[in-house]
Amino acid sequence: MDRDKGAYSAQVVVKAIDLLEALASNERATTVPQLAKVLKMHRKKVLALLDTLEEKGLVDRDEQLGTYSLGLHSFSMAQRILKNANMIRIVHPVMESLARKHEAAVCFTVLDRDEVFFLDVVDSFQQVKATEMVGRRFPFFTNAAGKVIKSLSSLDLLERINGRRRKNPAVPNPELLQQELDEIRKKGVAIDVGGFGEGVCAVAVAIRDYGGKVVGALTMLVPAIRMVHERLEQEVIPSMLEGAELLSMKFGYVKMPA
Repeated sequence: MDRDKGAYSAQVVVKAIDLLEALASNERATTVPQLAKVLKMHRKKVLALLDTLEEKGLVDRDEQLGTYSLGLHSFSMAQRILKNANMIRIVHPVMESLARKHEAAVCFTVLDRDEVFFLDVVDSFQQVKATEMVGRRFPFFTNAAGKVIKSLSSLDLLERINGRRRKNPAVPNPELLQQELDEIRKKGVAIDVGGFGEGVCAVAVAIRDYGGKVVGALTMLVPAIRMVHERLEQEVIPSMLEGAELLSMKFGYVKMPA
């Protein structure tokens, strides 16, 4: 029975995608009968899908004409997909260079709300394998990538963390977290052990755009046992900062003189 439900749910998702594609292929707004004919579906089922997609902002309905077209949220999602794809194209060569130089996994992470999201990974032959990280999410306060991004964009952090801490004791003390972020902001780099897995050391640096906004973070993952202090300070951190500076310049960021 569960398998049947799963198959039915998958069919509904496929039909919803087909419906969005049908709307996208039409330059003009479309009626329910027209969509039902194209999709070969009963009008009631088409209407039910449209109602759900309208609630999510993916579809707009003209009440006077009874027609449907793609909603603003659809265009917003498309812009974000194109933006992410373009960012990956720019960032990936630098990731490859860092991965080869240090024989380590290098990731491109962004912040979605308060979660770190892995967009791209260049893996290594070493113990830490990061390919499976793509698409995964982590609370920002658990890892170096989230903290280095938040250190440059955390205006309302204390208020929001306080609210979450009341519901979840695992959320860190906001005052202590803010102090940590202040230190990260001064150094330009965040380091943690265990945030992305037991025995994994993460070194993260922020990438900024032409307006100074953080677009994401370069994050290197290596076995903690390999990351001795001398190597970290003399090799890894300088390379990561250099990579972040190069990418920020590619995104139009100009560092103001002190």
